[in-house]
Amino acid sequence: MKSANTILYCREWEETVRFYRDRLHLPVRFSNDWFVEFELTQGARLSVADERRSSVKSSRGLGITLALEVDDIEGVREYAERAGLKPTALRRHPWDARVFYLVDPEGHRVEIWQAGTGGEG
Repeated sequence: MKSANTILYCREWEETVRFYRDRLHLPVRFSNDWFVEFELTQGARLSVADERRSSVKSSRGLGITLALEVDDIEGVREYAERAGLKPTALRRHPWDARVFYLVDPEGHRVEIWQAGTGGEG
C-alpha cells in the first residue's frame, strides 16, 4: 500500500470541513463542492464528504475515533482550549500514552495522543 484515506460522510459537512481546515489547520490536498481531502502525513489522509452528494450516509459520529499522534501534547491541548474546541483533561492510558479528546461537528471523537516517556504526567 502506498497511502491510506479515512473518509467521513457528514450531514454537517461545511462545519466539519471548517473544523479540520480552519480550527485544526490540516492541510488541504484536494477540494471541490462536496469533498475535501486533508493530508495527515505523507501516506495518510482524512477526507470529509457531504452525504447529500454521496450514496454513503453519515454514521453521526457513532463508532468512530480518529487517533492523531502529536509531539507536544501540552501545546496542542493549550491551543485547543484557546480555540474553544472544548478538549477534555489530559489523562494517561495504560499503554503509557498521554491523551485528550475533542468532538468534531459531526460527532466524531478525535483522540490526540503522545507516546509516554515512562514517567507520570
